[in-house]
Amino acid sequence: MEISRGIQDWCNVVGFYKVNIKTQCFGAAISYGGTLCVLNTATDAGRVEVFRSLEDSLGSKFSSEPIAPNPNPQIIVFSGPSGVGKDAVIKRLREVRKDLHFVVTATSRAKRPGEIDGKDYFFISKDEFLSMIEKNEFLEYALVYGDYKGVPKKQIRDYMAKGYDIVLRVDIQGASTLRRILKDSAIFVFLVAESEEALVKRLIGRKTESKEALLMRVASAKEELKNLNEFDYVVVNKEGDLERSVEIVGSIIDAEKAKVHQRRAAI
Repeated sequence: MEISRGIQDWCNVVGFYKVNIKTQCFGAAISYGGTLCVLNTATDAGRVEVFRSLEDSLGSKFSSEPIAPNPNPQIIVFSGPSGVGKDAVIKRLREVRKDLHFVVTATSRAKRPGEIDGKDYFFISKDEFLSMIEKNEFLEYALVYGDYKGVPKKQIRDYMAKGYDIVLRVDIQGASTLRRILKDSAIFVFLVAESEEALVKRLIGRKTESKEALLMRVASAKEELKNLNEFDYVVVNKEGDLERSVEIVGSIIDAEKAKVHQRRAAI
């Protein structure tokens, strides 16, 4: 193989050529103080000798430190209208990516039958919640139907310090609040159905609400769709194609963590 004169001058490697055509072994011709030495790079000893000779020619050791730094832990904020499958996407995403932490929200409301403290919510008293507000311990909080809900900062800090990516699921209003707080330091993902028609059919299929309540949800969903441009990414969670939606979200996270200039959230 021909090597340019500039490369020869730079590292003192005068040429590479095939030593044995039958065994496909390759050799390297290295110049030591004007003496030409032929090394068989197909052997471990030969490769080590070539490695060391290159270091000697350059006058420095090759570093074993990573060329690219470890990626920053990311915060991923999920939102979207009711019925688009946010919970299903996040649940599956956590199953396939073990380096994620889903932030459990704190609430001042009473625990309902079947709910588990620390899994569904962190259930605390209203006085405790107000005390945490005074101490600025929430990233975001809101008063919802007389009860407080909030995202504890400490939980996010603790898991980011361990290298976990953070997943938050919030409503459209919460996403707007977090955008004002986090700006471009977090990844905002908007989940949608494939069409308004598909979304309405999903809401009807849940059979959990009266016609009046359903009408309110549909009206809210139509308004919430107008906020799409406030997000970084939109993912269409097509009915029956959950795996594809999760794959797309995973690709978004991987692409963000491969950026030269990554997002860096300070909580």
